Order: sequence, then structure tokens, then C-alpha cells
Amino acid sequence: MNPHVLSVLLIALGLGTTITFASSHWLLAWMGLEINTLAIIPLMTQHHHPRAVEAATKYFLTQATAAALILFASTTNAWITGEWSILQLSHPLPATAVTIALALKVGLAPTHFWLPEVLQGLDLTTGLILSTWQKLAPFALITQLASTTPALLIFLGLASTLVGGWGGLNQTQLRKILAYSSIAHLGWMVLVLQFNPSLTILALFTYIIMTSSAFLTFKTAASTNINILATAWAKAPALAGLAPLVLLSLGGLPPLTGFAPKWLILQELTKQDLPLTATISALSALLSLYFYLRICHAMTLTVSPNTSTSLSPWRHSPATSTLLLSVSTAGALLLLPLTPTALTLLPL
Repeated sequence: MNPHVLSVLLIALGLGTTITFASSHWLLAWMGLEINTLAIIPLMTQHHHPRAVEAATKYFLTQATAAALILFASTTNAWITGEWSILQLSHPLPATAVTIALALKVGLAPTHFWLPEVLQGLDLTTGLILSTWQKLAPFALITQLASTTPALLIFLGLASTLVGGWGGLNQTQLRKILAYSSIAHLGWMVLVLQFNPSLTILALFTYIIMTSSAFLTFKTAASTNINILATAWAKAPALAGLAPLVLLSLGGLPPLTGFAPKWLILQELTKQDLPLTATISALSALLSLYFYLRICHAMTLTVSPNTSTSLSPWRHSPATSTLLLSVSTAGALLLLPLTPTALTLLPL
């Protein structure tokens, strides 16, 4: 892709998210979401592969449906109450419709059906943008609406943690596994949103760091499914040693970074007299941990069969910048001791 065109698209991505962040009017927020959607579609189709075109088409139709529902619900709210302000969404009908539309935007279950299929058709760099940056603008709106539909948010959160755990069990494609991992993590964030928004922001921050490390690791190893991971040790031995720790951090095992938000969320749910919700969430984390361990097994305990005629793609690997990979991996492994500091810096 032309570097100038790429720069314009990335600036548009940032602009769309910033407009949604700064808006208090529904039309302005809707405009930011639309700029976001239209900016990432050319990035999805830059390789001109049929799978990429299919993924971009599915993504566009899904996001257009969610945007239309947001516009309809906000107009209905303005008709009923006379208010266009985001914080004045008081009527239950438009509040429910907007929450479902934003759940469709980010991929919360049961409106998650598009996310694994879209992510599977993208390259790992665009998939990383879709899994991280594209979540920010809808989450900013969900955070402002947390008090309007509390029961619906708990349902969406529980459904997402369960679907994210069960859905990834029988997958062999790494991008689909990361998609179900995204669904599960979003469920954890939504569960605690109405009780402690600071925990949601902390969970989102750590999720972005860990997911960035996972995507960049698979990109460096040139792996798209579990079987190819068996050759990762020969391409990047140090990376193959650190990657299982990153995946275990995604699973939420101590003493890694991913343990902090899950532990704090379970603690907060227990304080709010929701022991059953906390128990189901903790059990669903075990399902997610299983498919992370499958990837760890493929990277560390499996050796790919090689013959004299087989290709050796690791012998001539191109020189690429590993700064972002190094920073995200260090963050995914070492940020647990900074949890108290992070909580003091994120009061809402």
C-alpha cells in the first residue's frame, strides 16, 4: 500500500476514535464510529485476497447494521425525551437497543458471530488493529451507558466469557483462537463495568498489551495455525521461550500481568453479592486456559518433522523492527507488581 494512503487511513482511524471520545452528542459519536469503520476497510482489503475481501464485506455489513441501530435508537430517544446527549439516554427501549448495537460493534456474545470469521480473513497486523484499537470507541460509549442497562450488561458479560471459552476449544487457526480470546476478555470487562469502571479500564489496558504481544509473536514466527508453531523454535528461539508465558498471562495465571484484572474483577463481583456470576466467570477462564495451553504445547514440546527436501523458511528471515514486540511482551509478563499504582491512577 502507498505510504501516503496508509498514513491517511491511520490518521482517520485515530480521528474517528478521538471524535467518539470527545463527543457528548449521539450524532457526533455515530460519526466517529463511521469514520473508524470506513478507515479500516481499505486496510483489510490491501492484499486483494478473496478471504480478505470476504472478511471486509462481513465486517462492513455488521458494522453498518450496528451503526444504523445506534442512529435509530438515539433518534427514538430524542423523539421520546427531547435529548440528544449521550448521558441522557433514560428510556429503557433506546437504551437497550444502543447497548445491543455497541455489543455488536465490539463482538460481545451473543452478537459475536462475525468476529472469528472476519479475523480469520485478515493478516495479523490488521487483525491486531481490529482486536485492540477498534474496541476503544465503542467501549467509551458503553462505559457512559453502564448504569442504564445493568442486567443486560451482566448477561452479555457472562455469555461472552462462556462463548469465548467454549468456542476456542476446537480451533486450530490462531486468529480464530485470538478472536475467541477477545470475546472472553470483553466479557470480563463488561461484567464489572457498572460496579467499578476503573477495573474495566485496567482490564482493557492489560488486554491490549497482552494481545499485541501475542499477535506480534505469531507474526514474527510467521504462524497462522497451531501446526506451524512447531517450527517457531527454529525461527526465533528466545521468542518461542517467552511466548508461552505471554499466553499464560492471557489466561490469567499468577505471577503474570493477566492475573491482576481477573482477580480484582472476581473480588469486585463478590463484593457486589454476585457469587454465582463470579464462579461462572472463574470456571470459564479454565476453558480459555486450555486452548492457551494447547498453543504452549505446540510451541515448546513439539518438534516439526523435517526431511532433506523440506523448506527452511527460518534461514532467511527478513530484518524487522522488534521494538513494539519487546515492549508489549515485557508488559505482558512484568506489570503485575504495578497493579496498585495503576488502580490509583485510574479513579472514575
